[in-house]
Amino acid sequence: FDIANAWGLCDMHGNVWEWCHDHWHDNYEGAPEDGSAWMSEDSENIYVFRGGSWFNSPRNCRSACRNNYNPVVRGSNLGFRVSCSAPELL
Repeated sequence: FDIANAWGLCDMHGNVWEWCHDHWHDNYEGAPEDGSAWMSEDSENIYVFRGGSWFNSPRNCRSACRNNYNPVVRGSNLGFRVSCSAPELL
């Protein structure tokens, strides 16, 4: 079975690029420090995706690897991760 990381998520990098809720910014200056999504006023903004896919080299299969697209883009190597709170173990 998979072992969860510090945020309770299991590693899935390399399957598909994962869409993020954040709008694209060139760097992290001014990013929220509380873990919330970094949104912009511009509703036409492009979104971040992370993690690499089966189509990429292994060096791109990590969460620090990020890119951006318009959210209407579709492809066999783009997806998303659904996360929810796990039940407490007794």
